[in-house]
Amino acid sequence: MGNRTLAIIKPDAVKKNLIGQIIKKINEAGFNIKAMKMVRLNKDSAGGFYEVHKERPFFNNLVEFMSSGPCVPIVLEKDNAVADFRTLIGATDPAQADNGTIRKLFAESKSENVIHGSDSDENAALEISHFFSRKELLENYI
Repeated sequence: MGNRTLAIIKPDAVKKNLIGQIIKKINEAGFNIKAMKMVRLNKDSAGGFYEVHKERPFFNNLVEFMSSGPCVPIVLEKDNAVADFRTLIGATDPAQADNGTIRKLFAESKSENVIHGSDSDENAALEISHFFSRKELLENYI
């Protein structure tokens, strides 16, 4: 078993029917999908998830965006999952993202950048528990 990280295919990508293409890139990069679902966050749940950014100027816009339509949280597993996934998705601003990264390929702006990835192992564990119960994550259950 490797490390785990949380990916969220954001509402802009869902709206543009990019779920399959993004999952294909994730699979090709060697990640195993351990759990996945489609959800619609309300402002409270989006605000709770992004609480670490509460004091940042972009917080309200981020909450609005993340509650604007369905998103797809995914638990991914791989050795070095957090760092490898952040490399795969690319810089927050797609204009600065490396060629071949998910954001370079599919994102249109820094604020609507198609995908979220956990930034540390600690945050990955917290973020995964925001969307998935222990029962949903049991090895024999999925």
